[in-house]
Formats: sequence, C-alpha cells, structure tokens
Amino acid sequence: MLTAAIFATLVFFLAVNIPVAIAIGFTSALFFVLLGDSNFLVMLPNRMYYGTTGFTLIAIPFFIFAGNLMNVGGITDRIFGFAKALVGRMPGGMGQVNIMASILFSGMSGSAVADAAGLGRIEHKAMVDNGYEPVVSAALIASSSIIGPVIPPSICFVLYGAITGASVAKLFMAGFIPGILLGIGMMIALAVLAKKNNYPRSERMATFNELWTSFKRAFLPLMAPVIIIGGIMTGFFTPTEASVVVSFYAILLGFLYKDLKLKDLPNIIFTSIKQSTGLLFIMAAANFFGWLVIYQKLPDSIITSLVSFGASDTAVLWIVIGVILLMGCFLDGNAIFMITLPIFMPILVMFNIDPINFGVVMTLLIMIGNLTPPVGMCLFAVESFAQVGIMPLAKRCLPYMIVILAVTLIMAFNPQIALFLPNLVMGGE
Repeated sequence: MLTAAIFATLVFFLAVNIPVAIAIGFTSALFFVLLGDSNFLVMLPNRMYYGTTGFTLIAIPFFIFAGNLMNVGGITDRIFGFAKALVGRMPGGMGQVNIMASILFSGMSGSAVADAAGLGRIEHKAMVDNGYEPVVSAALIASSSIIGPVIPPSICFVLYGAITGASVAKLFMAGFIPGILLGIGMMIALAVLAKKNNYPRSERMATFNELWTSFKRAFLPLMAPVIIIGGIMTGFFTPTEASVVVSFYAILLGFLYKDLKLKDLPNIIFTSIKQSTGLLFIMAAANFFGWLVIYQKLPDSIITSLVSFGASDTAVLWIVIGVILLMGCFLDGNAIFMITLPIFMPILVMFNIDPINFGVVMTLLIMIGNLTPPVGMCLFAVESFAQVGIMPLAKRCLPYMIVILAVTLIMAFNPQIALFLPNLVMGGE
C-alpha cells in the first residue's frame, strides 16, 4: 500500500507538469513528513550531495561535452560521408546511410539525443534532398539515434554503473552485440519498407577510390571508439577517464579540421554545463528518493509479495519490463534509472538476474521510451528541425520500435548473448 501511495503521488506531480527533479524531491520529503520522521531535514542535503559526487559520474558531463564538440567540429560530416559511400546503394539508400552513420557515431557520443540533434540535422537534409518524405526521414533518424547509448561508450551505462556499482567496463562490452543487432535489425526493416514503398536509393555503387577517400576523411574520428575501448580494456584508463580523453580528442580533431574555432568553445562549454546540470539535479533528488525507498524497506515488501505468489525469475523479468515500458511513456530515461533501480536491484539479486545483462535490457527499454510520446526525448530533438509533428513522427517510428523491442526481449531471456564479450575479455563474475 505504501509503495503504491508513493508512486501514485510521484506520477500525479509529474502529470501536472512539475519538473522531474522537484517532483521526485517533494514526493520524498512529503512521505518522510507523513511517516513522522523529522530526521530527513538533516539527511536531505547529505543524500543529494552524495548522489552527485561519485567518481564515475564525472564521465557524464565529459561525454555530453564530447558529443557537442563533435557536432560542431566537423566530425559528424566525415562519419556521414563514409557511411554514404559504404551503404548508399542498398535498398533504402540514404536511410541505410542514416543507420550506418548512427552505428559509427555511437562509438563516440554515447547519447541518443546528441546523435538525433547533431548528426540528425545532416541526415535529414540529405534524405529529403534525395527524395524521402520529411516524416519518413525524421522517423528513421529518431529511431536509429537510440543505437548511440547501446554501443559503447554510453552515458546510460555510466549512470547505471554509478547507481548499482556494476562494472562500467563490463557494461560497455556487453553493449556491443545488442547494438550491432539493433543496427542490423533496423537495416533489414528499412530494406523491407523501401521495397514496399519504393524509397529512393543511390543509382550506383561507390567506386573503390570514393570509398577509400571517404574512409581516409573519417579515419581519425573512427579511431575514437578504438582509443576509448582499447584504453579501458588494457587498463590504461578507467571509463571515467575515457570521457576526458575523448573530449580532448574531439577538440584536437575539431582544430585539426579547422571546423572548430576557439570562439566556439565558450558556447559549447556553456551548453554542456546546462545539459549536465539538469541531469545531475535529477540525480541529486533521486538519490534522496532512493534513500526513502530503502529506509522504508519497499524492495523487501515487494520481494515478499513476489515470493508469496510463487513468481519465477522469468515472471519477475516480464513484470519489470512492463513497468519500465509504461514509465518510459511518461518519464525521462535518467529519471527512470534513479527511481526504479533502488527497488529493482535487491529483486534482481533475489531472483538471480544478472545485473550486467539487466543494465543492457533496461537501457534498451528506456530507448523505446525515447520514441514514445508524450516524453520521447528523441522525438522532440528531431521534430525541432524536421517540423513534421510529434504524433505523425511517433507513428512512423513503430516498425523500428518493434525491432528494438524484439532485440530487447532476446537479450532479456538469453543473457549469454550480451555477456559473451565481457566474459570472454574480462572473465565471468
């Protein structure tokens, strides 16, 4: 009953458009008062400070900074040019280029919104100029952008690791196979749609010289994920330090290509600070909410209920998947991490659900939320420049959402797929 009351109150505050951080913090404070615990005033600043000062969390603002640098510094143009030479002749033409570019760009930004807002602008113009309907182009851009947080590096994995204590390096490795499967699944779906709807494609294959030239232009940007993952796997730097390395690398490339000017840096830094502060404010409030959840032993009561009903690990996983999908329609993905993980983690331990694989599954589920109104962040990012309307855009995303959900369910009930690489490279638990 207490669990239902807490979440009903939180949903009500969110439904009346109270900002997420304030809604989470106020819900926590309200229930501490109603439960007669006055010590929360002492713990409130302590828990909020603790929630934003972990070493792992330093990676978040730096990955955001790196993504913004790449969008300004000419890196996205070079990635897109190489992707066009690589797959532009396939059924779907520029749409396939879009997906391939998202796969390549994902190894640098770690953010779906950065992909949608930065690379998406270039892709949208190219696709419309090539004969695509604006809404079809926009839907593909929004859908393919969610590959970004699955293939490492990933802000979602950093956040999940910071909250749960799971190895960020293992999460990065676990994201490779699901991310590639997502890309392949979307390319197949697009090919089917392209043949059915006669989408335009390039008239000829790129010549070897054209492919080689585009590869040389994109070579240094393509080295970013190699540097990041290689450095982490060899122990040369941690995932947190990798975020700093990729930021400096993006600055270096921007100046080398002469697309990034010194005068651009203050605006990029300020934009990154605003984006990071908003996220960290939510994290601060959510840490206080997490303390309420643990303090009131809500996970224990949920586990007791599940055990009394004889729920299996498969049934629990289905329940969790349903909850996250539902919450994804109304909440930002970062908020879902903060609100649910303090409750989910003890349940996962109780039912022997692997935390690394669950991190991948939860990230995929949250990415579906980025494509569902009314709070689909990737929808809003793409609609801001495509101007096609949120609901028509969301409707056109449905075929790709089915692909994402299919990959999610495969990962959820076949954990050995995502865990293959981390177990191979880093060893099992």
